Amino acid sequence: MPEQNEAELLRRIRDRQRDALEELYDRYVKLVYSFARRATGDEGLSREVVQLVFTRLWTTRAEYDADKGAFANWLIAMTRNIAIDVLRRERRHRQAVPIDELTPANADARSNDPESGAIRRQEYSEMRAAARRLSHSQRQLIELLYWRGYTLREIAEMGGEPIGTVKNRLHQALRTLRRYLQGMREESQ
Repeated sequence: MPEQNEAELLRRIRDRQRDALEELYDRYVKLVYSFARRATGDEGLSREVVQLVFTRLWTTRAEYDADKGAFANWLIAMTRNIAIDVLRRERRHRQAVPIDELTPANADARSNDPESGAIRRQEYSEMRAAARRLSHSQRQLIELLYWRGYTLREIAEMGGEPIGTVKNRLHQALRTLRRYLQGMREESQ
């Protein structure tokens, strides 16, 4: 079979022909990986960028216009944008503290006032207790969404689940947290 051009492969990918994605992957994975490696400086992040690039080709209606330039340049621009998103997420993640590790020492220490320190310790204690009420999948969702900066769509793709399932899990988790925290506050009054 003669080699197809990239525009034809993209058309076939939109028609959900897996072999077209595989062929495009085989042609461009080294280019995408080497660019991602230079952009991120990290092997793990580079692999993640490669996966996100080819996932985006499969899941979106990305349009390549041959009149505007070479396919490789278009793909590198997409890779660059995804690498920037991944690096931003990683930066946010490094600044965040996982929900299970929340302690008053990790909290904002704007005041040396003993009363406000006691209030903060109580609030963090309540948050940790509330987090223990969540299922493992709910805690993981909260951490990925709020602490690591993933979108709901990315979380759904990572888990191979419909986005509606992830949204429902988030809704249930937030409702559980709200009920538990409200109950604790009502008991203390």
